[in-house]
Amino acid sequence: MKSSEMREKTVDELRGTEQDLRRELFNLRFQGATGEIQNPKRMTHVKREIARVLTIVGEMTRQEAAKEDGN
Repeated sequence: MKSSEMREKTVDELRGTEQDLRRELFNLRFQGATGEIQNPKRMTHVKREIARVLTIVGEMTRQEAAKEDGN
């Protein structure tokens, strides 16, 4: 998912996406440990997606806090 698509979502939706990605990463790690992993690069991709989600959530919460302080 692109960053622009993520920015259109709400914080709650992004947190749900983060949970899904963390579950997928857990499963990929398990597959890697057992030697069943089909695409090892998928782990790197999922880690980066998690980082993107967390970055955007942080930006959104800072923007909300700034709006509240401004009022």
